[in-house]
Amino acid sequence: MSTTTYSFADVAMALSHPSLGQYVISGEGIGTVTVTMSTDRTAHDVAADGQIMVSKIEGDNGTLAIQIQQTSGANQWLVNAFNYLRTASPSEWAQMSATIRSPYMGDLVTATGVSFQQRAELSYQAQGQQRTWNLMAASITETNVA
Repeated sequence: MSTTTYSFADVAMALSHPSLGQYVISGEGIGTVTVTMSTDRTAHDVAADGQIMVSKIEGDNGTLAIQIQQTSGANQWLVNAFNYLRTASPSEWAQMSATIRSPYMGDLVTATGVSFQQRAELSYQAQGQQRTWNLMAASITETNVA
């Protein structure tokens, strides 16, 4: 009998920006990391006679959603990065990159041209919360290194 193992504790994410340096997140306060591709890769055009034209569309842009505890160091790094970049030169806005490694799954995801879609919501309650940071990426590539 064959089994496979998944371990979120072994997933590591590195965020990098030339002016802000690098921050590596490896389990610290993270609830989830979700990578979503944005571009539909195909479109169908239907002619009046019912003929279908299929188009293959290129595009590697997408989003990264990082759900993280509001008290974590990673959340504070993202707050500082957002605050710096919103007043920095526009040329710095999309210079962030992200790398996500999952060694047991053999996944390596690289995102470049990363920028903040918006600031994470602020919520204050009796119990600490998770904050979701939505980042947009001009290019996302996935490599299986297994």
